[in-house]
Amino acid sequence: MADIVLSEVSKAFGAVRVLDNVSMHIRSGEFIVFLGPSGCGKSTLLRMIAGLETVNGGTIHIGDRRVDNLPPNQRGVAMVFQNYALYPHMSVRQNMSFGLENIGTDKGEIARRVDEAARMLEIGALLDRRPAQLSGGQRQRVAIGRAIVREPEAFLLDEPLSNLDAGLRVRTRVELAQLHKRIGTTMIFVTHDQTEAMTLADRIVVMNNRKIEQIGTPMDVYSRPASRFVAGFVGSPAMNFLPVQDIREEGGKLVVRAGGADIATDIDSGALAGRDALTLGIRPDGLKVVAGDGLPGTIELVEHLGDRTLVHVRLEEGELVIAEDIGKSTLVPGLPVSLMAARGETHIFDAQGAGYHSS
Repeated sequence: MADIVLSEVSKAFGAVRVLDNVSMHIRSGEFIVFLGPSGCGKSTLLRMIAGLETVNGGTIHIGDRRVDNLPPNQRGVAMVFQNYALYPHMSVRQNMSFGLENIGTDKGEIARRVDEAARMLEIGALLDRRPAQLSGGQRQRVAIGRAIVREPEAFLLDEPLSNLDAGLRVRTRVELAQLHKRIGTTMIFVTHDQTEAMTLADRIVVMNNRKIEQIGTPMDVYSRPASRFVAGFVGSPAMNFLPVQDIREEGGKLVVRAGGADIATDIDSGALAGRDALTLGIRPDGLKVVAGDGLPGTIELVEHLGDRTLVHVRLEEGELVIAEDIGKSTLVPGLPVSLMAARGETHIFDAQGAGYHSS
C-alpha cells in the first residue's frame, strides 16, 4: 500500500476543460469517495490515476513513484468498471485469473489468489459458471475479485453499484465496506449517489465544475459544508436556503431576518463583517414544527417516513421549505404552522457561495 498524491492535475479534451489544477493527498488504506454531479470530472480523474486518460498538467505519485508518465499496467492499481467488463466466453475462474496469466504469474500462485478472493467474496460455488449464468450482484463480485487477485496498491471503482437494483445496491455496499475493512487496501470510489458516499467513505471529495469544492469526513461535509454547492448537493432532502434581509449582532453572535422572522444563530458576527447578499441555510432536520413564535407558514405536503415526517411548508413570504416532525405526526396539508431553526444548525453563505458555520 502507498499514499496517492495529485498535484495541480489538469485535463482538457480539445478546447473543453474537464479538470483545473486538482490537488489532493490520499493516505494509504483510506476509502476515498469522489462525489459530484454528472460532468464534474470525477470519473475522468479516476481514469487519470489509472492511466486510462493522459494528464495535460500536474503530476500523480503513488508511493515514491511518479506514475502519470507510466502505462496502466505499471501503476500498481486495479480498476472495477460500472459495466463489469467480464469476458462472456470465460468462466468466473478464467475471468479472475486472466490478467495474472498474461503477466506470467505462476499457476499455483494464480490458483491460490483466485481461491482466496473467491472465499473472501463468497463466490467459490460460482467459479465454473460463465457471466451469463450470474446475477448482476454476482457479476459485480466477480469484477471485484478480478481486481483483488492482482493484489494492487489501490482499487479504483467507477460507479460499480449503479447497475444494481436498490435492494442489491444496499447489500453490495455493505459487503464492499466489510471487504475494505478486511483487506485494508486504499480504495477510490466514484459515485453521484450521496448515500453511497456518506456510508462508505473515510473522506469525501466533493467535486463540481472541474474543481474540488471540499474534502472532508462525511459528517464534516454534511455539518460544515464549505460552499453553498456542497450544502445543496449533500443531504437528502437538500438544505433549505432563504435570502437574508437584515442582520444584527447579539452577544457576539449573528441574528438574521429571513423568511419573515428573526433567526438566532451561533455564527460569530465578526466572520461576516462587510459581506452582503447573504443566504441562510438550514437542513430539514434542524427546522422543527413548534407551538408559538417562529417562521410562519402553511403546510403544502406531508411525507410520512415512519421514523420521521417531512413537512413541506410555504412561508408567508413565499419560500417553500422542508421541516421535520415526529414519526407519528398528525399534521395535515393546509394547516398554519410555525417553524423553529436550531441555533447550532444554521449556516450562512456569502455572495461567492462560501459557507460560515456555528463556532
